[in-house]
Order: sequence, then C-alpha cells, then structure tokens
Amino acid sequence: MQRYTLTIHGGAGTILKADMTPELERAYAEGLRIALEAGFAVLEEGGTAVNSVKAALVVLEDNILFNAGRGSVFTKKGVQEMDAAIMDGLDLSAGAVSGVRNVRNPIELAAEVMRNSNHVFLSGKGANDFAIKQGIKLEPDEYFFSQFRYDQWKAIRDSDNYSLDHTNQDIEELMRDRKFGTIGAAACDKNGNIAAATSTGGMTNKKYGRIGDSPLIGCGTYANNKTCAISCTGHGEMFIRAVAAYDVSCLMEYKNMSLEEAMNHVVNEKLVSFGGEGGMIGVDAKGNFAMLFNSTGMYRAVKTSEDFQHVAIYN
Repeated sequence: MQRYTLTIHGGAGTILKADMTPELERAYAEGLRIALEAGFAVLEEGGTAVNSVKAALVVLEDNILFNAGRGSVFTKKGVQEMDAAIMDGLDLSAGAVSGVRNVRNPIELAAEVMRNSNHVFLSGKGANDFAIKQGIKLEPDEYFFSQFRYDQWKAIRDSDNYSLDHTNQDIEELMRDRKFGTIGAAACDKNGNIAAATSTGGMTNKKYGRIGDSPLIGCGTYANNKTCAISCTGHGEMFIRAVAAYDVSCLMEYKNMSLEEAMNHVVNEKLVSFGGEGGMIGVDAKGNFAMLFNSTGMYRAVKTSEDFQHVAIYN
C-alpha cells in the first residue's frame, strides 16, 4: 500500500528553549498540530498532495504566531508584503506570488496562479489585481496588525537594519537573534504524487521590494514526482544562491542519493560552506520524509499513514 505523508515547518533559526515561555511553546506546538491535522485530513480522504499542502498552510497563515499571512512582519514602509509558492510534482506545474498586500491567504493566490493564469509568477499590484479577479479573500490592514510585530518593527524602523523573524524586542537582541519565519509543507498522497508549498511575510524592515527564496521555484520551493518535494526556510539570499530546493532534486536524480542524503548534503555541507543558515523539509514519492536544519531549531511536524506523528521545535 502506498504510504502517504505530510510534513510542515514554521521557520528555523536561533530557537532556544531558554527564550521560550511554556505558554508560547505550547501555542507554537498546537499551531503546528492543527495545521498538520488539516493537511493530513485531505490525504486521508484521498485528496491530492497539492490540496494537502495548501490546506496546511492556510491554517498557518491564519495563525498570528507565524510570519506569513496574518502574522506577517512590517516592511520599511510599515505594511505587510507577502510571498508564496506552490508546486505540483505530477506535472511540474507551479504558481507563485510576491509583494502582495491585503491577501488573507497568499498560498491560495499562488494556487490560483498555477491553475488559472497561464503564468507561473505574478508580483505586486498585478498579483493583487489577479486576486480580485479570482475572488481571493482580502482583508483590511487592521487584520494583519499585531502589537508584537509592530514593536519589532518600531525598534529598527529608523535604521537601515533589517531583521529576520524574532521574538525579543530589545534592539541589540533583535540584531543578534536570527529566526527565519517562513512556513512550508511537503506532501505525498495515496497516488504517490507529491507537492510542496511555502509562504512568508519576509524580513522586518525590508525595503526596495526585497524578495527571498520562498516564492522562487527551485530555490525555496520545488516538487517533482521523480525525486522530491521540498520547502525551505532560512536566510533567503543564501538559499537563492544555492538553488537549494532544486539541488536536492538534482542530487537524487543524477547521483542517486536518497532524500535524506541529498537534503543533508545541501543543508549541512553546501549551505554551511558559505554561511547559509536554516533548514528544509521534504518528501519523496514513496512517502519517505526528512526534516533537516543547521540552526538551533526549526518549528516542524510530520504525520504518516503508518500512524507516526511528531511535532518538534528544538534541535
């Protein structure tokens, strides 16, 4: 019988138990568990891997704890600009958006781009115009406001600094702390088809319309039934330079590495060689999974049809 699997992440980086209250730790774990259950229910009912990863990310985008959708961080201009991508390993179809505003669930917009636009990547106002045409739900600025994210931004908005996702509000700690607040999912369904999806609010105080790896097919997101489905989280510039997600696929296809071997090479050798910090999750078409990172922690969870379930935060 075909094993089916869903794995998700909520970001990686300097995540230490000493910095986490028991209440916050429980909230993160519960957020991951609820998203995992939502996505896995799709697989159990015979749904596609694409619909599974989308369902999981919608839940995480709606959770203000995660830097995507509702919980997205503030840019230099004091607004939220969000990126997302989704890819189907069955036919290599893909959809991505960047710099979108007021879209409640950017991953749903990315899926619409994949299915109904005749394009792969839409950005900015054009992506928002397409969202309106497709009836994607929009929300006012107030929906995306949280005092937590606002205080993070306020601490550095008058500087040229940007900050990756973080929890501390002291400016010195903001510059020292490193958390990469992307969310992502990778799934294998009952038919052995695989898919990956990634969504993010980017970096606090980012400017110039900066885009990271998350919406870039092959960098932060990739899926191919022949090899793997991958979603990355980390310092986006490094993952772009490494073409990280596609490199895992190449190592599997051309060097006959297993999923875990290929991911380990990219995460713990290639990225480390030039200072790339973060991690990735992945599945293959046999339902095998891996969740690897070179940072101190990664919000992550997995569930398989063989009654295995695991939710974790720390290394």
